[in-house]
Amino acid sequence: MTTPPVSAPSFKAPKGTYDLLPPESAEHLAVREALAAPVRRAGYGYAETPGFEQAELFARGVGESTDIVTKEMYTLTTKGGDRLALRPEGTASVLRAALEASLHKAGNLPVKLWYSGSYYRYERPQKGRYRHFAQVGAEAIGAEDPALDAELIVLAVDGYRSLGLTGFRLLLNSLGDRECRPAYRTVLQDFLRGLDLDDETRKRIEINPLRVLDDKRDAVRARLGAAPLMRDHLCRACRDYHAEVRELLTAAGVPFEDDPRLVRGLDYYTRTTFEFVHDGLGAQSAIGGGGRYDGLSEMIGGPALPSVGWALGVDRTVLALRAEGVDLDVPAATEVYAVPLGEQARRTLFGLVTELRRAGVAADLAYGGKGMKNAMKSANRSGARYALLAGERDLAEGVVQLKDLESGEQTAVPLAAAREEVRARIGSPS
Repeated sequence: MTTPPVSAPSFKAPKGTYDLLPPESAEHLAVREALAAPVRRAGYGYAETPGFEQAELFARGVGESTDIVTKEMYTLTTKGGDRLALRPEGTASVLRAALEASLHKAGNLPVKLWYSGSYYRYERPQKGRYRHFAQVGAEAIGAEDPALDAELIVLAVDGYRSLGLTGFRLLLNSLGDRECRPAYRTVLQDFLRGLDLDDETRKRIEINPLRVLDDKRDAVRARLGAAPLMRDHLCRACRDYHAEVRELLTAAGVPFEDDPRLVRGLDYYTRTTFEFVHDGLGAQSAIGGGGRYDGLSEMIGGPALPSVGWALGVDRTVLALRAEGVDLDVPAATEVYAVPLGEQARRTLFGLVTELRRAGVAADLAYGGKGMKNAMKSANRSGARYALLAGERDLAEGVVQLKDLESGEQTAVPLAAAREEVRARIGSPS
């Protein structure tokens, strides 16, 4: 009798997306938790927003002339006629939520929020650039203070360092404010109009010329060598503000590189702008970034609320860790694996496994009536350090067998003391 061919699954993950499954998912989760830990210690509260918003929110905040809005947003129209978009970034959504809940009126500014989730952009898929990606973000809303800008940068650096990442660089720039940027915009437009550029790029010159400086195409970048720089047109207030950010970072032991051409891909940035890059990732070298966005609240219909924030890419950070050969110390999914032999043992060990889990021990059980050989194979595959074995004779004697799966040593332990013995061996907290 011939074995029927195994059919392929009917559905696959959409192009440019990915599934996170064990054991890889544990690495991504560990990165999220490490990046979030410093901001939580700094008083940032967790925020969660819908996966989709009104498309106009991003058109106003991110910018009509950005690639994100013109080419990369996933949009849809509801049956009621509302135009929605899957969120391509987190800042506009979090600020919208804070305004809607009137958090800025509670009298304790800045409002500090952090978040983590999936974001969506329609891009050409390549390594390090997906249509669905994960970020950890943090926003400080309602205060204009260079110490706040420096705080967020330091917190991001601390998150990266806690993971053991060392090969990243911090690029820093100032984009000025509403006082000095208009004059720079005029100078930049005059320069760009004199270049031989395609029609789409020339349209950007009139809408937001800074977008042209952010163009990644070699043909465009080759023409920008003599472009005027914002740093040469900063007003005194912006120069002083940027100088203090730099001083605070230096005092905190955070090295940075001044990059006068750093713009980033969003329209809402003012003054402090920064990006974290890792040279081990090739073309997609950015692993995170952010900046100050003092006018965004007004752009989306709120009051004047100077703010600053960042978003750090979880996927890119994982790739950076792999590029450096950093192995994360991810907790074992299973520390103890119970192997019952017989119905009575199954019931007894089920109860013991439940007790262990409640005591903080990662424990699992051989389900499905497996024999000893297959059950021990499952125990070894689980990654557990110890196995608990019990048969009718063990239960009659009031013991279970505790086996060290690394050394092979096996010890009979009184059933009543098994939970505490396991906890003592693996060092589980009380």
